[in-house]
Amino acid sequence: MKVILLQELRGKGGEGDVVEVAKGYANNYLFRNGIAIPATKGNLKQLELRKHNIAKREETRLANAEALKAKLESASIKVPAQVGDEGQLFGSVTAPMIADALAAEGIEIDKRRIDLAKPIKVVGEYPVNVALYRDIKATVNVAVIDQKTVEEAPAAEAEAEEAQVEAMVEEAVAEVEAAVEEIVAEVQAETAE
Repeated sequence: MKVILLQELRGKGGEGDVVEVAKGYANNYLFRNGIAIPATKGNLKQLELRKHNIAKREETRLANAEALKAKLESASIKVPAQVGDEGQLFGSVTAPMIADALAAEGIEIDKRRIDLAKPIKVVGEYPVNVALYRDIKATVNVAVIDQKTVEEAPAAEAEAEEAQVEAMVEEAVAEVEAAVEEIVAEVQAETAE
C-alpha cells in the first residue's frame, strides 16, 4: 500500500515521501498515529501544493541536525556506574543512561536514537553513535567512570577548600599578631622615653 509520510519514519523516509508499506502496518500504526495518510489522487495533489513548505522545513531540520551534530561531537559525556574488581561494571551502561547524561549537559536526545553496538560493561572511553536525522549521525565520546570517584570528588573538593580557608585564617592571624607586636613595641618605646 502506498502512503504519504507526514513526518520522518526511521528506515522509510521523511515528511512528504511516498513509500510502500504493508496494509496492516499502515492501517494499524501509521494512520492511527498521524504519521502517514493514504496516497490517493487528492492527497497527492495536496502534496504537490505543499512541496515548497516541506522543503523549507526539511532545510531547517537539516541545519538543526548539523548544529546538534557539531555540539555532540565536541561534547565528552561522563556516565558514573558501579564498578567491581578489575573495572568490571555491575550491569551495563544503557542508552537511557547516556541520554540522561546528555540531558545533564543540556543536550536532549531521544534514547531510541542512541545506537550502542554492544553493551558497555567495562570502565573506559567509548565512541557512541547517535542518529540525529535521516543520514546525519554523530559520534559522542562517552567516558564510563567509577561512581565512587564521583561521590568522593565533592568531599575532596570540600577538604581542599577547607584547607585553603584554614591557611588563609592562619595567615591573617599571623599578620594581626605581627601588627600587635609592632604596636606593643612602639608603645613600650614611647613609654620608655
